[in-house]
Amino acid sequence: MIARHARLRIARNWRFGFSSSLVLLVLLGCNPVKQDHLTDTLQKATSGYQNALRWGYFENAYGYLHPKQRTQALTAETFKGLRLTSYDVIQPPVMDATAEMALQVVVIDYLYDDRQVVKSLKDQQRWRYDAAQKTWWLESGLPAFKR
Repeated sequence: MIARHARLRIARNWRFGFSSSLVLLVLLGCNPVKQDHLTDTLQKATSGYQNALRWGYFENAYGYLHPKQRTQALTAETFKGLRLTSYDVIQPPVMDATAEMALQVVVIDYLYDDRQVVKSLKDQQRWRYDAAQKTWWLESGLPAFKR
């Protein structure tokens, strides 16, 4: 009788341990998939933003800002005659531990057509993931181009 109870207890403990391990493995296995998705969408956002700036589509670049940050209208005067001569990523996007924030550092060389003087700026971009809209928004704002 005691041996039977011991076998039942061992069987129950084994099933509990096995099912707990299985649940843990499933949960751990899903995290890399989510991480890959966030990495892919971040790469697409930073690349799209880079292309918009590089080719002079400043309205499109403005669209990467969160709607709540778009308090001011995009002034044509700031971007009139502005041309980017280079956009170099010196630190690719690095996500924080929560994978909700990422930092990227770029160096942008630019000039205004009427001045023909190449200037350079370092842009430290702060990106935040919006889980509700499943997109990355640029929090740090557009670069501060100076004439």
